[in-house]
Amino acid sequence: MFQSDFFTIIVDYINIIFLMFTIVLFSGYTVMGYLATKHTLHYRRKNSFGDLSKVMASPLAPSITIIAPAYNEGMNIVENVRSLLSLNYVDYEVMVVNDGSKDDTLEKMIAAYDLVKIEQKIDPNWQSKPIRGIYKSKQKAFHKLTVIDKENGGKSDALNTGMQLSNNRYVGCIDVDCLLLPDALLHVVKSFFQRSGKRVIAVGGVIRVANSCIIDGGELEEVRLPKNWLAKFQLLEYTRSFILGRMAWGSIDSLLIISGAFGFFDREIALAAGGYDTNTVGEDMEIVFRMRRYMHERDLPYTVEYIPDPLCWTEVPEEVKIFINQRDRWSRGNLETLTKHKDMFFNPKYGRLGMLSYPYWFFYEWLAPLLEFFGFLSIILFYYLGILNFQFFIAITAAVFSFSVMFSFFAIFWEVYAYNQYKTKDILVLMLFAILEPFVFHPLVTFSAVRGNYKKLFKIKSGWGTITRKGFSKAT
Repeated sequence: MFQSDFFTIIVDYINIIFLMFTIVLFSGYTVMGYLATKHTLHYRRKNSFGDLSKVMASPLAPSITIIAPAYNEGMNIVENVRSLLSLNYVDYEVMVVNDGSKDDTLEKMIAAYDLVKIEQKIDPNWQSKPIRGIYKSKQKAFHKLTVIDKENGGKSDALNTGMQLSNNRYVGCIDVDCLLLPDALLHVVKSFFQRSGKRVIAVGGVIRVANSCIIDGGELEEVRLPKNWLAKFQLLEYTRSFILGRMAWGSIDSLLIISGAFGFFDREIALAAGGYDTNTVGEDMEIVFRMRRYMHERDLPYTVEYIPDPLCWTEVPEEVKIFINQRDRWSRGNLETLTKHKDMFFNPKYGRLGMLSYPYWFFYEWLAPLLEFFGFLSIILFYYLGILNFQFFIAITAAVFSFSVMFSFFAIFWEVYAYNQYKTKDILVLMLFAILEPFVFHPLVTFSAVRGNYKKLFKIKSGWGTITRKGFSKAT
């Protein structure tokens, strides 16, 4: 009898914890949806009167270096570089850092862009892997292109190399397989200069899924829904995450991550903060943490801007194994960054970052998948012991499922209202996938997060992993 009462008390306490966690989660996502909607409407209204072409023509337009690390990107490298060279901006440089590729990435660039090795002085106190050569084109048409060939040191090492060799005011750190829209740099530059009282130290933006889209000559010809089922789920996730989640955090100046596929930084502040950390696999999140800390600790007014326009398109994994490896790495990167900056946790010294952003990231981005996993195991255990409260279990499961589907629907409808890039039948397919997501896609994400945390906590060696590109679809 005593044992039965004890288990009942334990189950009641667990039920209360899960109920409170769910209520806070629902409230948080509702507020995020409101903030994202309000800020996006404000952004569209504010930018509907400006002429971006004046930014490009202005002699005051700042110089930008786009740094694109490349490792075994021979399949798409020529077309991707061509895309970067055709952006609507005057004073910019494309710096491709060949990070010790084992395929024909460098050879293809040399042949396509008529590159020759040049002499350039390099700091003897260089902290990155050795540079084997610096290349420029003999043709004036490609004068904006610089190719750095170096020994393999990872993405962070390649980006630090580009930052050190760049002489421009701003640097854009992107994935070389990404496709930037022609006006992308105009939007970025405008974001850097639209604040008067604060220094904009970084600008991020929406990442869209390019799988099955038609790309020709480095330009996006036609937006299409991915044919692959896994890519469809990721499209839904990206729509929800970038259009609502990050937009909401950006609206209250509390954004803690800028995607590595599309991030622009004030080069002076990035270098002063130490550049990218080469000892983490979550470098895109970690550099935002350290740049924000640098400004906070010196009491310098600053902000991080976020652009809701879909300016960058990328290829997402279509194979389950590659996808799990990617999300495994993201989880390890999250834990590494949170651990490294743990003194920010509920620290009023860092304002909203310490009191709101960091706790949210800790509880709902890092801890939530672990709670879900152990919650599932608890349900099995409680059922086996005969103490599972079926009514509570069914009620909270139905509530979570309904809310997640409604939130996904809201993201889809907001995408239609704001950008309307997909056909009606594609929207209906996305809505169907929103209903299936909790049963098919979300368990994969949770499993990947648990595996990544297990590897990190038990110090199982695991690096970046290999991501195989299938290449963009071309017009026929």
